[in-house]
Amino acid sequence: MIDRKLLVNLDWLLLLSVLLLASIGVGLVASASQSLTPHYAQRQAAWCIIGLVSMLVAMSIDYHRLIDRAVLFYLPIVAALVYLIIFGRIISGAQSWIVIGSARFQPSEFAKVTVALMLAKYFADFRQNIVSRRELGTVAWIVGIPLLLTAAQPDLGTAATLFPLAGAALILAGTRFKWLVAIGLFGILFCFASWGLFLKDYQKARIVSFLTPEADPRGSGYHSIQSRIAVGSGGFYGKGYKQGSQSSLEFLPARHTDFVFSVLAEEEGFIGTISVLGLYSLLLFRGFRTARHARDRSGMYLAACLTTLLAFHIIINIGMVAGLLPITGIPVPFLSYGGSFLLVTFTSIGLIMNVRIRRTVN
Repeated sequence: MIDRKLLVNLDWLLLLSVLLLASIGVGLVASASQSLTPHYAQRQAAWCIIGLVSMLVAMSIDYHRLIDRAVLFYLPIVAALVYLIIFGRIISGAQSWIVIGSARFQPSEFAKVTVALMLAKYFADFRQNIVSRRELGTVAWIVGIPLLLTAAQPDLGTAATLFPLAGAALILAGTRFKWLVAIGLFGILFCFASWGLFLKDYQKARIVSFLTPEADPRGSGYHSIQSRIAVGSGGFYGKGYKQGSQSSLEFLPARHTDFVFSVLAEEEGFIGTISVLGLYSLLLFRGFRTARHARDRSGMYLAACLTTLLAFHIIINIGMVAGLLPITGIPVPFLSYGGSFLLVTFTSIGLIMNVRIRRTVN
């Protein structure tokens, strides 16, 4: 259990933003899935409860103990990713899920937290002014192994979320600007190489449709067009809860997962959208503030990496539903339906709070 003395440092604003976003997420999933047979809202609520438990567990264990044992979390996740490449079942075009009976989980989601722990462990005692090629190489191995295994499933959206973890750690370590540019160029080259190595035909069509969605309005451009219609039709006040035509009439695809933010924009309009963005801004501000005031380097790296990861999810998903970025399948924190992602998101918040509540411990 958490020492009561530590609860003095609990970030109540961060906790409030998380609880509000999770509650809004359950409501949006209920609205978006009202015409679907599975009870997604009930499942989402159940995963929120499980996520809150995982958040409390992540808070209760001193983050130094978790970082010291980061390898014990990292190696099983890598083994699970290798297992998926060899024996994984293809679900929705990717070998991303380990299925046990009626339950299934996505190891690539848990890889995000383990990579953050590994980076915090590696840079905990880093005292140099300049990051050398050796450190760059080590970071490349830590991030690159799960990244390539995830991309090979193929799940490029989840694989891409590991890049900001590496970027945040290297920036904090004081990496030279030229190396950061080189890493950015490598990321671009990786995207181009993925076109021939990893991307399926439907994924290529998504990228092409981002540039010219009207060229195939009933095919590859359908998702983007319907999402923009939903966002634009919400107006200032929205159409009302469960009154969105794009959602209720089933024009909007993946409306309870990747495009749940479109449902928010259509039903609650500008007012609802800006309110949720305000909660996200508060969440990210408190996360980066925790990193800034962490008691040591390991806590700083852990909080900064996980907050950067959440920011990446938010920016990419909102850019996707607004038609500003290609469709990648990256969910938005606390709003999108999904057990593994929700559990990892709550765990990430728990680790950030872990750093916060122990900032004044001797």
